[in-house]
Amino acid sequence: MTANADPSATPPRGRLGPNWRKPSFLVIVVPSALMLLTLLFCALFAEWVTPYDPLQQDLINALQGPSVEHWLGTDDLGRDVLSRLIFGSRIAVIAPAEATGLAVLIGVPIGLFIGFRGGWWDWVVMRVVEAVVSIPGIMVAIVIIAILGTGLHRAMFALGILYSTAFLRLARSVVLTEREEVYVKSARVIGAGPTRILLRHIFLNIAPPLIVQVTLTVGAVLLAEAGLSFIGIGVQPPQASWGTMLNSAASFMELSPFLAVPPGIAIVATVLAVNLLGDVLRDSIGRGVRVPSTGAPAQRMLAVPRKATTPMAPHPDDALRVEGLEIMVSPKGEAEVPVVTDMSFRIAKGETLGLVGESGSGKTVTGLGLMGLIGTGVRITNGRVMLENTNLLGLDRRDLEKARGNDVAMVFQDPTTSLNPTYTVGNQIAEVLRIKQGLSHRAARDRTIELIDRVGIPRPAQQADAYPHELSGGMAQRIAIARALSCTPKLLIADEPTTALDVTVQQEILDLFRDLQDEFGMAMLFVTHDLAVAADICDRIAVMYCGEIVETAPVDALFADPRHPYTAGLLSAMPHGQSGKPPLPVIRGSVPAPGHWPTGCRFAARCPYAIDACAKPVQMTGTDRLERCTRADELSLEPAK
Repeated sequence: MTANADPSATPPRGRLGPNWRKPSFLVIVVPSALMLLTLLFCALFAEWVTPYDPLQQDLINALQGPSVEHWLGTDDLGRDVLSRLIFGSRIAVIAPAEATGLAVLIGVPIGLFIGFRGGWWDWVVMRVVEAVVSIPGIMVAIVIIAILGTGLHRAMFALGILYSTAFLRLARSVVLTEREEVYVKSARVIGAGPTRILLRHIFLNIAPPLIVQVTLTVGAVLLAEAGLSFIGIGVQPPQASWGTMLNSAASFMELSPFLAVPPGIAIVATVLAVNLLGDVLRDSIGRGVRVPSTGAPAQRMLAVPRKATTPMAPHPDDALRVEGLEIMVSPKGEAEVPVVTDMSFRIAKGETLGLVGESGSGKTVTGLGLMGLIGTGVRITNGRVMLENTNLLGLDRRDLEKARGNDVAMVFQDPTTSLNPTYTVGNQIAEVLRIKQGLSHRAARDRTIELIDRVGIPRPAQQADAYPHELSGGMAQRIAIARALSCTPKLLIADEPTTALDVTVQQEILDLFRDLQDEFGMAMLFVTHDLAVAADICDRIAVMYCGEIVETAPVDALFADPRHPYTAGLLSAMPHGQSGKPPLPVIRGSVPAPGHWPTGCRFAARCPYAIDACAKPVQMTGTDRLERCTRADELSLEPAK
């Protein structure tokens, strides 16, 4: 599908979609909804639907079975069981509402905060939570009730505190996952602050697991309330509740075993209905939580420190100048490991520099580092990132947020993950304009439609109301480009923006980048692993390997006369110039992981031209073009075909 595909072919935007028509869907939803509606109706209109006063005693007719006068019989004091069951539905509504509401109000905000903030806040709160959950829950509730006193509201307050730990841990775990999503990084790119990101972007995406936890907690509270009332520290007699009814039934089980059936069935049916309906809502309105896989960490070793390349002299036409950038990763319980070292390059105004290399070379980390978007456990330990006359690494958080979007922007590899699935694409572009340029909602909407039209999407007003999943990959990438360029930045970082697209759409996106660059006059750092794409759009290319640049040259010079064996290997492995007969040329071996880099030339183990001198660290040399190879002047490497 191309970017010009007919938008009318997109699926409907209904939240529940067509699933509600399926018989299996109706079998779950209809009975569950009817059960809960019946419960709510009985709770609201108990005085009008009960045949008897639930407190009216008739000792002569005590412990009677079901009859015409008493459909569910009478209890040990002759009170009508049906009437007490109906009045007990009020407790079944009030108790979960109080306890679950309090648990959500306490647990979710704290979990969101510590999950997003981290640090000692997270450590202290989680130690307290672990101490609480290590004690049986009913014991914690009993202790709290012993302090506060008996009664329904006090018991629900105790349960609210108890179950808030589950919501806290859930919110924290989801935030830890969601904050690393590309759409969150994309929100940071436009300059959104932590509070806005947390409330607007992350909070809505915890809805599915939150709904499940709410339904589970409602069921647990119903059972807990029944248990507390059963042992006499919840609802107090003679008030009717399903728990007190079970308490009475337990004392007369031999004389009237049926007495325990009505409240027991009511509790089971209500809990089952809540849980089933919660599962349906979860699957209908949101996406699940992805849990990243973990594996045993490989043994690491630090690379030997290298002497930094001589600082570059500033040029008047520099849009970006990066000098000696170094990025380190801190695995848990291990020493820091470098992932980018001695990274130096410049991009002139209106120029496009391609950053190429195999996967694992550090290209994306470099781009994120320039934006200040590196995640937890990663830090920049050295270097300068000069955007014209401003060192981005020297800015505080507030100033860096102002620079993002206005001065530097980023387009990510997969447009479907860089766009927030809970908002329309027009809303996400308008958000940038409202935050950065202070436009009104109407003005932002009008400008959004102009931008969508500018990036070549037909019917822009209609497509502005579409959600990301309704767009093809090419259209979604055009939206991401429109958002990135909405504030006309000085520098655009494009992180493999065509990799997830088919060949036809790739060319359309490249043409769009060229047109927009000519229109806005911006510099561009184009990250890719495809040398053919780099040759099509870039003015110069920097080849990256094992966290460092090994060669930089104009496109034509690089393809005609590669100076580094790794560059020559990449060029020979390009399928575009091959005959198609197997085997295709390949570079032997693979990129070593950070922490396992050689102390000398990092490509030496895979290089067919390696000599003893390659065992020592190699510096970048040259003037107009740069290369990191001790044999650059003596080797005659094969050019691109």
